[in-house]
Amino acid sequence: MTNADTLSGRVADAPSDNWVYRILPRPAWPYAQLARWDRPIGWQLLMWPCFWSAALAANAAQHLHLLSAGTFIWHLILFFIGSVAMRGAGCTYNDLVDHKIDMEVARTRSRPLPSGRVTRFAAKAFLAAQTIVGLLVLLQFNGFAIALGILSLVTVAIYPFAKRFTDWPQFFLGLAFSWGGLMGWACLFGSLSWAPVLLYAGAVVWTIGYDTIYAHQDKEDDALVGVRSTALLFGADTKPWLVKLYGLTFVLMLLAYIAGGAGVFGYLGLIIGAGLLVWQIIILDIDDADQCLKLFKSNTRVGLIIFLGLVLSLIA
Repeated sequence: MTNADTLSGRVADAPSDNWVYRILPRPAWPYAQLARWDRPIGWQLLMWPCFWSAALAANAAQHLHLLSAGTFIWHLILFFIGSVAMRGAGCTYNDLVDHKIDMEVARTRSRPLPSGRVTRFAAKAFLAAQTIVGLLVLLQFNGFAIALGILSLVTVAIYPFAKRFTDWPQFFLGLAFSWGGLMGWACLFGSLSWAPVLLYAGAVVWTIGYDTIYAHQDKEDDALVGVRSTALLFGADTKPWLVKLYGLTFVLMLLAYIAGGAGVFGYLGLIIGAGLLVWQIIILDIDDADQCLKLFKSNTRVGLIIFLGLVLSLIA
């Protein structure tokens, strides 16, 4: 951590003009950084599978004349709140687990725990508070969805340790980050079917792809400290791997749309989203850390376009 970072109260890899630093009092900054409120891309990528699943379920319910606009909107609001809370809880938990590793990585040693701006006790208390918010959101749904949401904690608990025992930690991130692909459907129907399962699988593969791009920022530090990732595993073959991963994402989601009875605009949104994924592969330079971060962040546009396509199918 540099002296400038210490004095500014910021972390090295976060934008300095974020609303966190303009609105929140300075003592709250380290907690906002623990939850990554200054980096909204994380909760957005956690939220999009929830939104996709809710919208695909709404498409299916419309065919069955079971669609309620009020219920759909209420579920989206709950998924938004839950995504912010649980992404923050997940990041706080991850930072507690990775405390020592983060001290060895240039990009992360200015974070609140390794820099000493937050104690482990305070971080654990903050983790508990965020988890309670997530639980309150979950309790608004039906019993099946509540049980399914609680089951997701297994994947959340495993992920921070995955980089220590496998070259595929991005797979475990996908299992956790894509759980919303099941939840949106379960919250409406109180059960699962092939459509949400296929959607979840597609989101898992999508996550592996975009987080591989993200992991190329840290590959040198990761190699030095012994942390494993698909970026290190794929190396110079990252682009061919992304072709396979993003291609499989498209196929799985296409099958989910067919199984769920998505409307024509849903397919159009999926095709446009796939085009953006192809664009990522074409221009990717795995040795340009700044570009890797920008391409990683561009996946929120992919998520938005896919969601809007499904919503347009409801109102067109």
